[in-house]
Amino acid sequence: MSTITPASSKFKLEAAEDPLRIFRDEFIIPTNAQMKATTLAPALADQPCTYLCGNSLGVLPKRSKQLVEEELQVWGTRGVEGHFDHPHGREWMRIADFVHPLLAEIVGANDSEVACMGTLTANLNLMMNTFYKPTKERYKILCEVKAFPSDQYAIASQVVSRGFDSSAIIEMSPRPGEYTLRTIDILDVIAREGASIALVLFSGVQYYTGQTFAMETITRAAKEQGCVCGWDLAHAIGNVPLSLHDWDVDFAVWCTYKYLNSGPGAIGGLYVHERWADEPIRAAGWWGHDSATRFDMPTVFARIRGAQGFQQSNPSVLATVSVLGSLEVFKKAGGMQPIRSRSLRLTGYLEALLHASRFYVPIEQASGSSQTAKVGVTVITPANPEERGAQLSLLFLPTGRGVMPLVLKELAERGVVGDSRKPDVIRLAPCPLYNSFEDVERGVQILEEALESVERGGPAS
Repeated sequence: MSTITPASSKFKLEAAEDPLRIFRDEFIIPTNAQMKATTLAPALADQPCTYLCGNSLGVLPKRSKQLVEEELQVWGTRGVEGHFDHPHGREWMRIADFVHPLLAEIVGANDSEVACMGTLTANLNLMMNTFYKPTKERYKILCEVKAFPSDQYAIASQVVSRGFDSSAIIEMSPRPGEYTLRTIDILDVIAREGASIALVLFSGVQYYTGQTFAMETITRAAKEQGCVCGWDLAHAIGNVPLSLHDWDVDFAVWCTYKYLNSGPGAIGGLYVHERWADEPIRAAGWWGHDSATRFDMPTVFARIRGAQGFQQSNPSVLATVSVLGSLEVFKKAGGMQPIRSRSLRLTGYLEALLHASRFYVPIEQASGSSQTAKVGVTVITPANPEERGAQLSLLFLPTGRGVMPLVLKELAERGVVGDSRKPDVIRLAPCPLYNSFEDVERGVQILEEALESVERGGPAS
């Protein structure tokens, strides 16, 4: 079993040193019984599971539950009048305006530079419709290989719709034998190909590896070459500190159901730098019209200046107050700096305990022909804490032999919730607002038990 070593203990905080530990009580964490942890003792059935999957879907904030229930009550008692006369002062016609300042703090922007709206892929296409302006000489899009499918599909469809083919997309791959991109390699491509690149578009945090890209550095390099620079922040928002305005980012998009805990398929958001405050809207909608005259139904569109001019339809009130509830918890916790500080300790603790496991294999011994038949695990997320967020991506060895699905099943049966990316990766993310150091310890303990079980049975062939 895993032991707490001097290397790992330096990350763990005692209660008196850990003021954010109390925020766990702000969330509803599923029990072992609810997550169908079938091999645990009955006495543990009603205990919270070890939920390490906030990188995929955050748990339910109690404040979000309260706000949604309040809005259902208003709907049931006030009907349509809730748009203008609301017992809690959250008139539905301006419901997103309660979210905008909190989102702006999270992403490091001005209030007018953010909009709570749409979904990630819809917003990404909306932004590319506006900011991808290819010419005969400058038409390429630079991105990472195997970006999340939303990005891949959107980029491909945008390129084709402008009359180009796949040669217009520069997909960067890690160096042979490596799993993550080096910043210097990205900068070299921007310097070499910059005159032909219309748009640089990466993930803030890469969903598969957990790598955090050097957003400020890459943005600066792109702008120096005359490229537009945008970011998909689905795995970055609420995870790592962001300063989009100061970094001079042109646009960004995100979802809110991962680290922002807003619920499955909830409303998304976007950012547009203030320099584009008057950029023509190519897909205008009613909700992007000046709110002062919106309900006068004028025939001519008068856009709201800034990001909120891109709004199209009135936002789902239930989805909007769900993210509002979570953002209020972030605000109460003091914002991203203390949250990030605790996150570094939790993820550092997870990494250190993994390194102490007898099943751990150093990354340089886990690639290609150097692999052995031994059952093991390595971490493909960067070791440098500045190059990652909460998530560690665990690669199970030997690759291609079916170890990962067996481990994932064993984890679930013992009440540890992570998620998988085929064929060989499980992602674990200790989220600083609701995970504890004890969660991390239990996660690694159960992981070792799972690997022992697989080792006894042998990996599937």
